[in-house]
Amino acid sequence: MSTGRAHTGGTNTVPGRYRGVAVASVEVALDLDSLRSHLLGREAYWKTRFVVAHRGPTGLGPGPVAIVAVTRDDPDALFAPITGVRGLAGPDECVLLERPDCDTAIPSALAAAAVEGAPGCRAVVVLGRYGHVNFVLDPQPLPVTVREVVPPHPAKLLDQAARVLAVTETVRPLRLCPEVVELRELAVSRPAEHYLLPCRGGGAEIPGAQLSYLDERPPRADWTLVGCARSRQIHHWFYGDDAPTVDICPLAEPPTGPLLTKCCLQQEEIRSGTVDGHPWVSVPWGASLDAVREALESFNAAGEQPWSPA
Repeated sequence: MSTGRAHTGGTNTVPGRYRGVAVASVEVALDLDSLRSHLLGREAYWKTRFVVAHRGPTGLGPGPVAIVAVTRDDPDALFAPITGVRGLAGPDECVLLERPDCDTAIPSALAAAAVEGAPGCRAVVVLGRYGHVNFVLDPQPLPVTVREVVPPHPAKLLDQAARVLAVTETVRPLRLCPEVVELRELAVSRPAEHYLLPCRGGGAEIPGAQLSYLDERPPRADWTLVGCARSRQIHHWFYGDDAPTVDICPLAEPPTGPLLTKCCLQQEEIRSGTVDGHPWVSVPWGASLDAVREALESFNAAGEQPWSPA
């Protein structure tokens, strides 16, 4: 069956609204010619853009399925005859999964179910939460490294990104790849008897060393600062000099792939760019969930062509 694309991204084709996906029980073969002959001229609801066809009784159940895109000449009529049928995936390349915990409106959740439940399959139909049906063609979630320094635990940005992906319909299928670095490990890369940390938040511990906290403005001592550019600025403001520093900025290392991280020098803005072709995006250190969502949406433009729901 022809594998025409429903959007220009080439992979991760996901209907933007599962209400546009109809399920049809048919008594004909599931090849394109048979489905076209069966569907042409039949009335379809005005929202219907795709049909998941299966043989057998009403109600989607185990067995072969096929996916076609349909068009109608009168897009405003409540019901109108189908005038075009385009094959997206035949039964030899399409699998049905039942995943009652998967919200099929969420692209990342849909693609994750497809990759985990039907690895290597190019078309996966998912019967998911609320009994809703949706599909993904050529599921290839974009791996995005989330670079974070801990404590606090859990790693805040990673936790925020996972929570946002779990409920967001406007972000391409992503797979979050944690790159979590312990502040303690960074500190001991420059051994010292006394470390100055940005704050007490998160309860960082460095065994065998004395700890002071910059936000408490302690008396100047012979310490090594564990912080970033903002911490260095504050230190200079407080004490009029600089201290030996262990840089903990997540942006200090260039990305080796798509990267989500954060920077304390940012206020409300979100920054992004590319390094050697790898997209990166950075949010402020205390970013809101809405800012994290906006950052994740920026990856929709990654690659040769932008992604958007079909």
